[in-house]
Amino acid sequence: MIERQKPSTENPQPKLKVCGLTQLSQIRELVALKIDFLGFIFYEKSPRYVLNHLGLDEISEINHQGKVGVFVNEDLEKIIEIAEKSDLNFIQLHGDESDDFILELRKKLKSKVGIIKVIRIGNQESEVRRKIEKVFDSAQTDNQQPTTINYLLFDKDSKAFGGTGITFDWNILNEIEIPLPYFLSGGISLENFHQLKTINQQPFALDINSKFEIEPGIKDLEKIKEFINKYKSPKGTT
Repeated sequence: MIERQKPSTENPQPKLKVCGLTQLSQIRELVALKIDFLGFIFYEKSPRYVLNHLGLDEISEINHQGKVGVFVNEDLEKIIEIAEKSDLNFIQLHGDESDDFILELRKKLKSKVGIIKVIRIGNQESEVRRKIEKVFDSAQTDNQQPTTINYLLFDKDSKAFGGTGITFDWNILNEIEIPLPYFLSGGISLENFHQLKTINQQPFALDINSKFEIEPGIKDLEKIKEFINKYKSPKGTT
């Protein structure tokens, strides 16, 4: 069984994930900037669908320990194949994957590969709590089995499955118990990131995407650098 984590009183600064990457030159620069997580979208309907730009072998050759593959209601065997061929470190499930699906995926993935489950947030606190409880219950295992889910990711509820640049009300997170470390996504920008200090249980990582782009899949590296400088400054989120 896994235990619910108590909110940290230390509030260490969250890590940073840049999602929706498609350009090797930009990926290399982000690696040099020591970005913690690199997000690759394997959802064909996304304007940031990585396989329109890079091959699995090219992703595999990227020397980084935080490569995240984003999938939306994808076939299980396809996820396994892509994870192995592109040497992913994390699988992000951004769709409506069932408990049984996640459990089967956990059994077939290499043990070192983490699973991030997205919870899409609307405006109702009770609905969010129900979704969290459902995910938490599905993550329960006996002592002989690995925990199915390693992290949660909170994003705005949208039919577009992410990358919308729309922020949900972060105050909702103060009304619920969050049982696992979590990524925070959805419209994080230079203009609003300072509001993160209002969240009691701080995110494990921030997930930035469309607010730091020139166009879908093409990142604004100067804006990302500005974000890093402001975010990591002593006056950042505190």
